[in-house]
Formats: sequence, structure tokens, C-alpha cells
Amino acid sequence: MRLFVAIVPPAEVLEDLAAHLQPRIEAGREVRWTDPHQWHVTLAFLGQVPEHRLDDLVDVLGASAARRQPLVLRLSGAGAFPNPYAARVLWVGVEQLRGDLAAAARGIRSAAGSVGATPDGARFHPHVTLGRFPRPTEATRWIRVLDTVETPAWTATHLTLVESHLGQGRGGRPRYEVVAELPLG
Repeated sequence: MRLFVAIVPPAEVLEDLAAHLQPRIEAGREVRWTDPHQWHVTLAFLGQVPEHRLDDLVDVLGASAARRQPLVLRLSGAGAFPNPYAARVLWVGVEQLRGDLAAAARGIRSAAGSVGATPDGARFHPHVTLGRFPRPTEATRWIRVLDTVETPAWTATHLTLVESHLGQGRGGRPRYEVVAELPLG
């Protein structure tokens, strides 16, 4: 199973972001835009996890999430990975209005590792991937345009364990399936 743990913004936040992006998507043919139903904030990418570890994984992730209070978040700002001058990924940032998202991510990563579902070693940088460039691209104009994004704030009351099925979604994209909801607090 190819798994990750994420926070999925509520529908009204996703709709607000989609409305902001719509005219830009139509103008940005060089970007492979992410489908709005796939927008999420990844806390830990676990990669391939044997199915026989799933019950233990859900237990430890649920216990870790329960130790954290709900978070108040907002999507705002923009950037690119690995950098604006050779961008492959275009993203919108996550502003923390209450709570510690990085601490939640550390807790989730530690819990997953304790049952053999070792997360990737990437540094945690809270964001929602909006699109990908087919080759390294100078993206400063996109960042300037998208830096004005500021969605309504919301309270994240749970984390989501998601299975990613590569190539099974629209246009060869991944298809996501919720495996478990992990309540915070």
C-alpha cells in the first residue's frame, strides 16, 4: 500500500482556492494543474507499507493525533520547489493561526516509524501542490500571481491516512482512497 498522512481542507476552502485559480488555470497551459479533489497538506509520506502493518499503523497514528489539539489553518502565499528559478512544483502555503503543524507532522512521522512504516526523509514544508511543470521552469511570475491567495481560515479536527493508487486517476494521475480518519485532541 502506498500511503501518506494529510490534512484535507474543507470543501468551502477548496472551492475558494479553485475560484481564485480558475482564470489562472485557463492561462497556464504550461502547468499540469492538480485536480482540486486531490488538494491536501501532506504531513508524512510513508511510501510502500505492507498491508499486514495497517492495523498497527492506524493505531499509532490515531494515538499520535489524539495527543494534538485541533489546528486553525489558512492557505496563503505561494512558492515553488525546488526553487522559483528551476521550478518543478507550484504550491500554495499553509498559514498556522493556532496550533503547531510541524509538531503534529513530527509526531505522525515518529509514530509511523515505530511500526516500520518509515516516512521519507524530506523536510516538512506545509503546502498544497497546485501544479507541476514538465521541465524546470522559471516560475516567479506564477508565484507573484498566486501569492495573493488567502482562503478563509478553518479548524482542522482530524488527519487523514490516504492510499495513493498511481496511474488510476483521471489522465493517468493518482487516485486517492481514504483509509482512516484520525481525530485530533
